[in-house]
Amino acid sequence: MDERLYARYWIETAFPLEYAAETMAGEQSTGTFTRVPGETDELREHHAARVEQIAELDSVSEPSLPGAGLPKGVTASTRYCRAELTLSWSLSNMGLSLPNVVSTIAGNLFELKPFSGLRLMDVTFPSVFLDRYFGPQFGVSGTRTLSSVYDRPLIGTIIKPSVGLSPQATADLVARLAEAGIDFIKDDELQADGPHCPFRKRAEAVMRVINGNAEKTGKKVMYAINITGEIDEMLERHERVRSLGGTCVMVSLNSVGMPAVNALRRHCALAIHGHRNGWGIYSRSPAIGMSYIAYQKLWRLVGVDHLHVNGLQNKFCETDGSVIASARECLTPMFPAPAKGCEVMPVFSSGQSAKQAPATYAALHTTDLIFAAGGGIMAHPQGEAAGVRSLQQAWEAAVTGVPLTDYAATRPELRTALEKFAA
Repeated sequence: MDERLYARYWIETAFPLEYAAETMAGEQSTGTFTRVPGETDELREHHAARVEQIAELDSVSEPSLPGAGLPKGVTASTRYCRAELTLSWSLSNMGLSLPNVVSTIAGNLFELKPFSGLRLMDVTFPSVFLDRYFGPQFGVSGTRTLSSVYDRPLIGTIIKPSVGLSPQATADLVARLAEAGIDFIKDDELQADGPHCPFRKRAEAVMRVINGNAEKTGKKVMYAINITGEIDEMLERHERVRSLGGTCVMVSLNSVGMPAVNALRRHCALAIHGHRNGWGIYSRSPAIGMSYIAYQKLWRLVGVDHLHVNGLQNKFCETDGSVIASARECLTPMFPAPAKGCEVMPVFSSGQSAKQAPATYAALHTTDLIFAAGGGIMAHPQGEAAGVRSLQQAWEAAVTGVPLTDYAATRPELRTALEKFAA
């Protein structure tokens, strides 16, 4: 294999940038702390990582992370240089294996002593990876077909309380939401197969309600049932959901890992809703971890159909600009035509209500998204049905360019939502 994999990093170091870059390249390919007899020039020519580019940015007087080393003979440093650099590897090093790609681009390099900051910013895959990985089965257009929603966002919610409801109580809530015209419902990531709400009983109770509503209305609500578990459990649960007439399953991506999601995708006949809980481990510090640009490409290649991106004015620590950039990435093709682009549906959630609809649409310029509000629906003073209608109305206003307050003047559900969630 003579094609190459490229990864872009942000680094901070007290060492000369060229030395730091070569240290990274060596650690993640042919090198160790000293050259060994087997590391011939010929071997290095074919297998050593290459430093493709170094672009110096700025510098700081203090290290961003503890434990960083200093150049030999230096006892203190008042300058830590920051830069962006790009490394590349021959695919002959790792083959078409995402677990081994991750070991290469996001492995021991985070612990290297010369660095007081190191973050994976992006990864560029050659399209030959599509020979092994399927990518999304449904993506944006398939999700719209399954949900019968074509010209607006999917309005969704999360079962709340997150845990504690029985299977029947969950189904009763789903019935009210379905009758209100909701498009999408998901289990909370904390609810998978607990003793108080076993997966099988919950799935049967919920799908009985959804199927009954579909017979009356002609529209089947998409319910992302959480099947997170061991691989054999997930495959078995997928089959159960399919046999019950479901259209979607949910997986906690960071909990089960890429090989498990890949096994599910190869077996799967339903849309895969990818939940990123635990993402903060990678993202919270700007000085270490990885960007969502790199992260989401891994899961798109594996084959999820939906990916969470947080939401505007969210309850977490992510900025609105970062949220929108993440959503745009999900909708940007990974590979040039005619190869499969692997676009997925971005999922907006976290503290969402009617008030965020206009800003979301104005920033993203598309309705290709799932807009999921838990408390924004469940806590509506007039009940869940009014909560659903308030979101529908908010998005109507956003798309048509009518100010929310004007649109709410003749729509009590929206007006009440704005009063409730204004703070």
